Amino acid sequence: MCGCLAIIQCFEGSLVTAAWLVGLALVFDFFDGFMARLFKVPSPIGKDLDSLADMVTFGVVPGLVVYKLLSGSTAGLVTNRPGEEGPTDHSYLPYFALIIPIFSCVRLARFNNDSRQSHSFIGLPTPSSAMVICSIPLILAYQKQYTVFLLNPWFLCLLSFLLSMLLIAEIPLFALKFKNFGWADNGWRFSFLLLAAALLLMLQFVAIPLIILLYILISIVNNIFL
Repeated sequence: MCGCLAIIQCFEGSLVTAAWLVGLALVFDFFDGFMARLFKVPSPIGKDLDSLADMVTFGVVPGLVVYKLLSGSTAGLVTNRPGEEGPTDHSYLPYFALIIPIFSCVRLARFNNDSRQSHSFIGLPTPSSAMVICSIPLILAYQKQYTVFLLNPWFLCLLSFLLSMLLIAEIPLFALKFKNFGWADNGWRFSFLLLAAALLLMLQFVAIPLIILLYILISIVNNIFL
């Protein structure tokens, strides 16, 4: 439902509202698995429903957000070249955003059929990718000093490409699944959450992309030393 409402908000140009709906969906996405484990009712249908919902909310919505951002940022990229009668524009660039839902779909299909991802992830999870993208409208709305940089169309295209590659990358990443709350088994998770909270307090929405980068770096360090 959050994903469907976010899609409507994207069509209506309310990207900030769409971003908040994706944030709400992140909360639900965490607790659905938590509740299934708590009540011991996991099922193959639940796993498929989770991925289908993820595709809508964390695949299609981020793609639409980038599409709308690129549509706005490329509106002024129209130039007249000497000797040419018509203008040359970059109106094709917004369609580059479609790689996000495409690679999210591949990522989710691989997750459902990869036995290695029972307790961890291989590649960036779609919610993490969605967090990075949906933080952009929030930064633009509340921290306007980053507007010129974030609305650069080439930056948006590069970000879309990098996130798409990370979705299918063969990089083991830890999952925030707590079987117990002991430090011995969850030290990396607790350290990450504490650092993430500190970044949010200091940098607000700008912290979100940095938190995802921190998540990747901690996972790589964890893979090297453990």
